[in-house]
Amino acid sequence: QVQLVESGGGAVQAGGSLRLSCAVSGRLSSTYAMGWFRQAPGKEREFVAAISKGAFTTNYADSVKDRFTISRDNAKNMMYLQMNSLKPEDTAVYYCAGSGSRMYAGSARSNYEIWGQGTQVTVSS
Repeated sequence: QVQLVESGGGAVQAGGSLRLSCAVSGRLSSTYAMGWFRQAPGKEREFVAAISKGAFTTNYADSVKDRFTISRDNAKNMMYLQMNSLKPEDTAVYYCAGSGSRMYAGSARSNYEIWGQGTQVTVSS
């Protein structure tokens, strides 16, 4: 059974940085297109960033572009989200997601069939 487990969340002041990790178990991560989503209280889950199976293609939500960087290490079955210049509006539960049927899954939640349990990121002003 494939599992995605996020880690690295926490509390940070505005302008700070965090690095989220997503560990893939039960199957090689190289067989999954991956993405990060987030959900703030009272809001819909929204796209943050996506990366293709071979890491050749990446994409970001406009709100995080130039501040966040998605990456993966298929040899370690890991995916990462480096978050810099954090803002209070980045506060949310962050989820990693996987798609085994696509080379690149993009921004649509419906393209992903595997989800992690989420990790909380809180940014104070």
